Amino acid sequence: MAVTDDPHLSLVRPVVPEPPGGCAECLRLGTPWVHLRLCLTCGHVGCCDSSPLKHARGHAFAVEHPIVQSYEPGEDWRWCYVDEAFV
Repeated sequence: MAVTDDPHLSLVRPVVPEPPGGCAECLRLGTPWVHLRLCLTCGHVGCCDSSPLKHARGHAFAVEHPIVQSYEPGEDWRWCYVDEAFV
């Protein structure tokens, strides 16, 4: 169930995925990822918590951008890392 009154939703902006082809850090490091997440504040594309390096979570806490959306084809959900809840 989504939490529509999450205070972090105020950080959501229109974004352009960067990079559009995969996890920014994994591409740079040459490491694998499982699924991708799109930061809805700045457009950073990072790998999910099932990925070895969990770059999306690291980005969320490093720059205080807590809301991500799945960047997987056919998936349409958002997650708040701070509240650990769908939004």
